[in-house]
Amino acid sequence: MTLPRRTFVRLAASAVAAPAISRFAWAATDPSQPVRILVGFAPGSSADMIARVLGRSLSERTGQEFIVDNWPGIGGNLATGAVVNAAPDGHTLLMSGTSDAISATLYDKLGFDFRRDIAPVAALLRSPNVVLVSPSLPVDTVGDLVALTKADPGKFRMASAGVGSASHLAGEMFKMIAGAEMTHVAYRGGGSNTYTDLITGRADVYFPARASAIDHIRDGKLRALAVAGYEASTWFGIGAPRNTPAGIVARLNREFNAALAEPEIASWIADFGGTVTTGSPADFGALIADETERWANVIKASGTTLS
Repeated sequence: MTLPRRTFVRLAASAVAAPAISRFAWAATDPSQPVRILVGFAPGSSADMIARVLGRSLSERTGQEFIVDNWPGIGGNLATGAVVNAAPDGHTLLMSGTSDAISATLYDKLGFDFRRDIAPVAALLRSPNVVLVSPSLPVDTVGDLVALTKADPGKFRMASAGVGSASHLAGEMFKMIAGAEMTHVAYRGGGSNTYTDLITGRADVYFPARASAIDHIRDGKLRALAVAGYEASTWFGIGAPRNTPAGIVARLNREFNAALAEPEIASWIADFGGTVTTGSPADFGALIADETERWANVIKASGTTLS
């Protein structure tokens, strides 16, 4: 999922208007050590952009440096594993998300258990997945789409960002609910090539997060169909190594919630179709549990595997 770059560049390049406050208590003995936010995807990805915008805000709010450290690979699990094995002192955090909830079932041998080994700190935002169709497809509603796919099972091509990605499993969920039959075509990362093929008609349907597709929808290049009785979303949050002291987790939670409440950041999130999801660490833990179960059910029912 990639976010609109114009608003990201403007926000990341400008100082967020917030007074500096004292450094985090746990960093007082080592004020030169930054807090790293590990991101399991490449620079320019949605996770990376969100981490950079919030990291800049927190750096200015707290006087403690927050930096983004990209660890792309294994569907985001390279970064998760690094955080699992980091010291539980609040200096290493994880930009977690839907991919972690999916990986808990999709991967057999990760060497860690996401729900056991990552402490939930703060939920950040959610963006609903949308049913996005090529302009060449003769449909105006979800009912039209379902009827078309049932009339010619397997003919229409369902794009995704890769096997086991959020967009793939959102599509599998839709197929199960609607009884639709489409041929899955996995793209590497679900970036510009995916959208180019949708626009030109080489792919027919895609189930990305609304944040990823918002510019194409607003420009009228692609159509998002309204959906009833179908719920899938892409979410992001902050995690820390297991056994991170509760006081540090609570302080981090307050700071991330405060950053999300800043008008410019809240406006940026709303601009691309996301919804801020602040709350306690326990609230985020409940979201992770619900999402892990949801995607486990989809993976098992659809027979999705990486082999």
